[in-house]
Formats: sequence, C-alpha cells, structure tokens
Amino acid sequence: MRYRDAFPRRTETVDAWIPTRDGTRLHARIQLPIDALADPVPALLEYLPYRKDDWTAPRDAARHPWYAGHGYASVRVDVRGTGDSEGLLLDEYTPAELTDGVDVVEWLAAQPWCTGRVGMFGISWGGFNALQVAALAPDALQAVVTVCSTDDRYDNDVHYTGGAVLGIDMAGWSGTMLAFTARPPDPAVVGERWLPMWRERLEAAEPFLHHWLAHPERDDYWRHGSVCEDPSAIRAAVLAVGGWNDPYRDTVLRLLSTLDAPVKGIVGPWAHRYPDIELPPGPAIGFLQETLRWWDRWLKDEPTGVEDDPPLRAWIQEPVRPATTYPERPGRWVGTAAVGETTRELVLGSGTEPVVVAAPDHTGIDAGRYFPFGNPTDLPPDQRAEDGRSVCFVLGPLPGRIEILGRPVVRLRLDADRPAAAVVVRLCTVDDDGASTLVTRGVLNLTRRHGRDRTVPWTPGVPETVEVPLMATGSAVPAGGRLRVAVSQAYWPWVWPHPDPVRLTVVPAQSSLTLPLNSGTDLPATTFGPPEQAPPLPVTTTPPPDRPEREVLHDVGAGTWELRVDPRYGGSRTFPDGLSYAEDTRETYRITDGDPLSARAESAWTIAIGRGDWRTDIETRSVLTATATDFVAESSLVARSGDEVVAERHWHRRIPRRGA
Repeated sequence: MRYRDAFPRRTETVDAWIPTRDGTRLHARIQLPIDALADPVPALLEYLPYRKDDWTAPRDAARHPWYAGHGYASVRVDVRGTGDSEGLLLDEYTPAELTDGVDVVEWLAAQPWCTGRVGMFGISWGGFNALQVAALAPDALQAVVTVCSTDDRYDNDVHYTGGAVLGIDMAGWSGTMLAFTARPPDPAVVGERWLPMWRERLEAAEPFLHHWLAHPERDDYWRHGSVCEDPSAIRAAVLAVGGWNDPYRDTVLRLLSTLDAPVKGIVGPWAHRYPDIELPPGPAIGFLQETLRWWDRWLKDEPTGVEDDPPLRAWIQEPVRPATTYPERPGRWVGTAAVGETTRELVLGSGTEPVVVAAPDHTGIDAGRYFPFGNPTDLPPDQRAEDGRSVCFVLGPLPGRIEILGRPVVRLRLDADRPAAAVVVRLCTVDDDGASTLVTRGVLNLTRRHGRDRTVPWTPGVPETVEVPLMATGSAVPAGGRLRVAVSQAYWPWVWPHPDPVRLTVVPAQSSLTLPLNSGTDLPATTFGPPEQAPPLPVTTTPPPDRPEREVLHDVGAGTWELRVDPRYGGSRTFPDGLSYAEDTRETYRITDGDPLSARAESAWTIAIGRGDWRTDIETRSVLTATATDFVAESSLVARSGDEVVAERHWHRRIPRRGA
C-alpha cells in the first residue's frame, strides 16, 4: 500500500447538516479543497447507514481525503436514523432514504464550492443506493461508481437466492441490522438531544426479518429499489465493480448488458471489499486512481480514455488447491466486449435411468461464508466431504484449456417426491489426488421455477427440465482437467430447508452443463497501478476474541451439526477523539439430519460506545426457527446508558411459509 499525504490541492474538513424535503436533517462530513470557493469542484457522495464517526471511519479516512486532494468535495453522509442523522431507519432502501439521497445530491450541487456536478460511490449498501438514487435521475448526478452491489433486491441480496430463503444471512443480517439501528447518536455532535433521539430509535426498532419473510415472492416490496426493473431510468455513467468471491458479482454483468447510459465493468478476485484494500484474496489494485479517471471524465470533461476501456475487465483465476484463504489468487487481466457469446455444453452422463439425490440435511456445512470479507476462514474448504454427500457427475479430462467467464447454467431433467423442494448445484475442479475446489454454485427453489414472482408447487411423479443458473466466475481449467457437477437438495445453512425430507431424481443423459467461455483479448499487465490511499486514521485496535472464526460441532449420537461463526466485521477500536467502539457477535446455525424442522439460526450482538463519562451498551439476540407452516422469529434488544436501562424490547412473530 502506498500512502499519500501530499496532494495537488490542500484540503479541509467541514461538518454540515443537510436538510431534506420533510425537514429531517442528515449529518455530513465534507472533505474539500481549501480554495474551493474560489475554484469550485464537483462533489462525490458516499451515503450509507454504517456510521461515519466510528464503524466506517478508518475506511472513510483512506479515500475521502484522497479524492479531496485531487480536486473534489468528497462527502460522507449517514442515512436518516443512523449515526448522527435525524429520523428513523425502518428498513433497507426505503422511499424516504432514496428521496433523501436526491435531496442531498441537489443540496451539494447548489453549494458555492461545487460546480453543480455530482457523483455517487459506495460499496454494498452505499453501492446499492448509488444505483437507486441514479434511477431517480436527479440532473446533477452524472456519474456513479458502484462496488459489490446489486440491481436485484430479491434474487441477488441477503434474503433470497434462486427464490429460496437464504438462511445464513436472512437471519444473520437481520440480527446485525437490529444491533446497528439501535446504536445512539454522538452527544459530541448532536448535544443533549442524543438521548431523546436514541429513545426514538429504540422505540421504533423492529427486526427487518419480519418484512423480508412476509414477502417470499418477487412482489412490489422487492421491485422497489431494484434498478433491473427499469435500467433505462439511469442516465448517469456507471462504473460497476465486483469480486469473484462476492455474491453480488452477477450484477456487474447484468448492468453491462442492460444499461443505456455509459457503463464499464471490472471484476477481480476480491471478496466483499473495496479493491484497494489489501485483504485476501488479492491482488489489490490502484482503485482510487482508476475511479479518478472515471470522475475526471464524467464530472470534469477531461479526456481520460475511459471510453476506450473494454466493456469488461476481468481477472481470470488460474487453478488452485482448495483453501479458505488466498493472499493472492494467481491469474491475469483480460478485456472483453462480450460475455457468454461463446459457450460449450457438456452432458452430465449417458445414463437414462434416474439417479436418486437425497443428501443429508447438513450438506452445505462446508459452504464457507456467504459474504467473504477477507478473513482467514471465509472461503470454502476442500469440497470432498460435500461432494460425498451429494450426487456427482465428473466431466473430463478436458482436451484443452478453457477459461470460464460468465454465468454457467445447469439444466436438469428431474423429479421431486414433495411439492416443495430445492435443488443446489456446485461446480468444482478435481485434482488427481481427489482434492475438490469450488468454482461456483447456484440454487433453485423448485416452487419458483416458473418465475420468482409466483409459487407453483411441484407435482411429484411428473418430471420437468429446470435451469439452475450458477454465479458468474472467471476461472481457468487446464487441459486434462476434470470438472465435477455436484447436485443436492440440501445446503444448510445457506438455504433454509423445506418442511419435509425430499428426494430428487435426475436423468443424467437429459441434463447438461453450459459453460460461457472467454473470447476476449489479454490486457497489458500494467492495466491497474498499485493501491494508493490517504494516510490511515490513527486508531487503537483491540485484538479479537481468542476463539475460532468458524467452528463445526457434530454430535454423532444425536446426528446434530452446529456451525459457530464469528463474522469479525469491524472489531473494537479507540479513535483519536477518545471515542471507544467495541463490538462482539456470534452466529450459530444448527440442524439435525433427517429433521428439516430442526433448523435453527441465531445471531447475538453486544456493542459498547462511549467517551469519557458517556457510556452506552447494546445487547441483541435474534433466533429464527420454523414449523411446517410458519417461520418463527424471536428477537430481543436491551439498551443501557451507563447503568440505566433505556429500552428493553422483545418480539415474537409467526410468519406463514409460502413456498419456502
């Protein structure tokens, strides 16, 4: 990493309150050149709920001063009801959040230090709402950089995948957001109002899980904020960035094929992080420099050559042995104007007799983390055990090297013995000694095989051909290499199991794998420069708890499997102004083989925030289970100021299972 503390323009930091149309004020931190009143600059907005004063402060310090030093007003705003902003956060990407975003863009454009031209950028939530605000088309918003984000809130987010309930994050992320929305504003910013503001947040709190499970199909709730509904609404130039180890990577390819506005894509080997952060898998790139080319072209009209870049720049990953982390994933950059135009279809087998698929319920225990963040245990380990629990079809040895680039598709001729079932497909490469490395995977809830907006029960005894799209990948397979297609009906805890044990039958000769192949040209190795950031924020960090990040416990007698996870999102730290922020979380997923109704997901959080005599503590617990007819969600929240209990909340909800 190269840190720069000298830039073309000297900068200053200004805090501001930004009014919205309903009178709610959002708190902003603005980094801008000190001479911006005399020489106005475009504005860049990062807009998200994760709190600029503590949780994202180290990340913010790396990029906002850097952009300011290169001639921009770089602005970090907490969405309403989070950090020091007024109002309430009641769900993800609400209409109020998005219209607030429009108001912020227009406010920035009207400032005397701004040229009237604005860009938005962000990763994950901030990347989501950058696209969503762009779809509302405020005139001043002319460019977007969206990283690890989605255009489809239903089928490419933390709630559902392939129309199936995403157990690992449907419960876990709801628990996280319950804890996050319960955090107080900072009295150093809002003054004595902090306690009434906090009480208002705590009284309005409700687990987001209640909303998510109440909408099991792709209805208007999910269409709101899904820019795939009308890509033509986006007029700003979009640079879409993703990682092969991030679950949102398909969005990059969809945006390239659907947007009418200028659009380019970059997909590297990365996890769910900005590409200039040096966490595995690398290599990291000079992402800030690359985005500066984007901003300079679309916000300053400078000829930076971005229009001449290939539509997609992708890192083709070379074959590796299975591991839960890679400091650097070997590979190379390629450029292409077309993804999926060249394909190869491989039939899964010659057998015409159905093969029975009846994997144990704990299949999926070696799936790895849904959202890899660069931690040592994030990626899937050797898949041999998972393959042994599944029905597998081996393809190869291949006559020549291939480079997969895009979304593979598996077509299965199958039958199910229950009206509700799921099918899960994993694509692996197999070494000569049997080691199995996951390449990609996909899920299909069979009750949503005819569309994510409807539930159509399966008719047992009536075979159908279904398509299971796998997540996109950029992966090379050498000549002589072997591919393994593994099929199961269970994948816990990624996929919440249907109520009854399920058996599938698959006809190999009528089933196939279609691989999209790279047909692009190699780019020079110097396409991206080395990572560069502003100097790091001087924080004091506390080492994480001395316990495993991921731990699997198997009670052999009871047949119970338990996965314990420490997500290690941000950890505990003390900031230069004396603010201390401590967090600890534990997720637990449990299931008993032969009993799908035993599935149980739990998320527990503790957060402590304070400075001097000011001390606050938050404890939350979220548990999701299910009966044959309902999901059962139980949650609790306790918040304290010093020794005083400010709020104690409990929720118990039964939500009908519809096709899930």
